[in-house]
Amino acid sequence: MRVSVCHCLACQRRSGSAFAVQARFQRGSVELSGQTAEFVRAGDSGKPIFQQFCPHCGTGVSYHLENEPDLLAIPAGLFGGAELPSPAYSVYEDRKMSWVEICGDGVEHWD
Repeated sequence: MRVSVCHCLACQRRSGSAFAVQARFQRGSVELSGQTAEFVRAGDSGKPIFQQFCPHCGTGVSYHLENEPDLLAIPAGLFGGAELPSPAYSVYEDRKMSWVEICGDGVEHWD
């Protein structure tokens, strides 16, 4: 598992916030249950992001990237307030809101 923060425009839109926090897992180690629908949007890289969401309430359930098909990202808010490890990565910081600061020991920062 890896927790990361993304400031890309696609994640801002996906989360409805200034950034998105997600935990990534190897696809084979996660089992999702229930009905989902999929929305595909172009990420900041230009490559597709495949977003799964609940067709009844619209909650984002997971997403995966075309170039990382073996990884599944789950939004941090879906863990019901459970404590997650601090982020290991903060990416697309060139799109980060000026008032946001991601801090912590060992966080890697990427533009």
